[in-house]
Amino acid sequence: MGNIYLILSVILVVILTGCIAVLVRNYRKLLGRNDALRESIDNLCELNDKLRMDRHDYLNHLQIVYGLMELEEYEEMNSYLRKVYKELLKTGKAVKTSKPAVNALLAAKTAESESKGIDLLIEVKSDLKKLQIEDWELCKVLSNLIDNAEKALEDSFVEEKKIRINITETPERYVFEVEDNGPQIPPEIRESIFKKGFSTKKEEGHGMGLAIVSEIVSKNSGEIELASDEEETVFTVSFGKGE
Repeated sequence: MGNIYLILSVILVVILTGCIAVLVRNYRKLLGRNDALRESIDNLCELNDKLRMDRHDYLNHLQIVYGLMELEEYEEMNSYLRKVYKELLKTGKAVKTSKPAVNALLAAKTAESESKGIDLLIEVKSDLKKLQIEDWELCKVLSNLIDNAEKALEDSFVEEKKIRINITETPERYVFEVEDNGPQIPPEIRESIFKKGFSTKKEEGHGMGLAIVSEIVSKNSGEIELASDEEETVFTVSFGKGE
């Protein structure tokens, strides 16, 4: 009888240990999701504030342009309009998808890259309406790819540091390209960079971004490709369209 109680106790401990492990794993996933959602909300608030400020500034811009016209300062007016138009494009290009969280992320990353002396170019040719992946997961993918590109440019000696984001679609898939003109990624490490903990940086905290991207892409039956040479590095992520 004592042996039976011992066996039952061991089985119960194993079951409880398994249940605790599952709960801990789910708790960590929820924490990660909450962090991503919180970041998306912060980005949406920043984008909303910027749009409100832009709207407030439109009248001032029109008054200045009208004043320059009245004074017949056409060259000055032309120069002023070019600067205003360039600023408006930064926000306009980032709000073309049907995903508010993605729009907010792109606007936030545009401002962040600019503060680092990086020119972030955005081309949106899809509204992403039928994209099945969760918005917060897509934001994590794009955010980590952009962060990776920024880190690569930290080691670059090019005069004009550039990141290009291209969001497009084919009849079957949605395609996201993040390109930078930083250093070439050596062929011998291209398979390893998607593994957890792998990094060419020695500082703590590196080596997780691309692993997170790979995990999310795999979970959502997507594909990820890498092309890198001396002129540019391009990460291409794609997901199938829903019915």
